[in-house]
Amino acid sequence: MMTSVVSNIAPADAERAFQVVLRAFERDPMARWSFPDAQTYHDHFPVVIRALGGRSFAQGGAHEVDGYAGVALWLPPGVEPDHETLEALMTTSDPTPLQREVAAVVEQMAHYHPPEPHWFLPFIAVDPAHQHKGHGSTLLAHALRQCDRDHLPAYLESSNLANIPLYQRHGFEVLGTIQVGSSPPLTPMLRKAR
Repeated sequence: MMTSVVSNIAPADAERAFQVVLRAFERDPMARWSFPDAQTYHDHFPVVIRALGGRSFAQGGAHEVDGYAGVALWLPPGVEPDHETLEALMTTSDPTPLQREVAAVVEQMAHYHPPEPHWFLPFIAVDPAHQHKGHGSTLLAHALRQCDRDHLPAYLESSNLANIPLYQRHGFEVLGTIQVGSSPPLTPMLRKAR
């Protein structure tokens, strides 16, 4: 049996990681609700990926497994996503009725983020050609060891109900459900400090 290898991703290799996330989220319920047609998705979702996870690279929170079969973009305590870019994208890319729903989802998301220092996982993604081989679990276990060494909680928002059992196996607990209007459910999850 081959052992998977997890490595940190250097800032110079960020684009390669972004492409894995882009491919992996092509069928994600929340991503495709926000950007329903293929052209809009490919035009705008890369901006979301960079804004949410781009700061992970300089912080040592970007990891890849087995030659970019999968990636995880973690933000350490005190590091926030690029909220200004996200707000600008929401006001320029979404049709007006969806803008209100997206804004309401984002507002609810803010209520679930832990107030104490924590690691935040904006994206974990496995290339569709490599899914169901344990790469997501390997990436989670790798980062959660750091959380445990630091005795810090970890937080994520699952945009796909099918992934919740994976997160639960790694100690995450469901905090609630975020759903507004036509949006698919978004599930905030917390793994308490150990």
